[in-house]
Amino acid sequence: MNYRNSSQRIEILLVEDNHGDVDLTKATLNNSKIRNNLQTVTNGKEAMAFLRQESPYTKAPRPDVILLDLNLPVMDGREVLAQIKSDPKLSLIPVIILTSSDSDQDILTSYKLNANAYVTKPLELEQFVKVLKSIENFWLSIVKLPPKN
Repeated sequence: MNYRNSSQRIEILLVEDNHGDVDLTKATLNNSKIRNNLQTVTNGKEAMAFLRQESPYTKAPRPDVILLDLNLPVMDGREVLAQIKSDPKLSLIPVIILTSSDSDQDILTSYKLNANAYVTKPLELEQFVKVLKSIENFWLSIVKLPPKN
């Protein structure tokens, strides 16, 4: 069930260094009933440059939602999350942690840093697609996302 205006395109930023997970996420969202524009970066430093529209991302769209892996090179996802949620210009963007870690400490840290959701990536391909579809159905169809500033 899609409650969102079908002409509205959802901007998604995927912060993920695993190329297989990037490809699978792209394929799943390309087959989505939700019109979306998926942008990807592979490390935390790139993510922050994208979000702040710094070079080479000066024309980057502001994402409606961020899918963030925790274990990233250069700057890890915990630091990215902390920077996003402490920046008044970015703090309202929903951040969904999408990671292979099911560590209680990572879950607690993420929620203490104001993650909007924490989802553990399943190892099986079929289950991973189901998780992505669940995120799509809830976060991109039902949830009212904050308006862009």
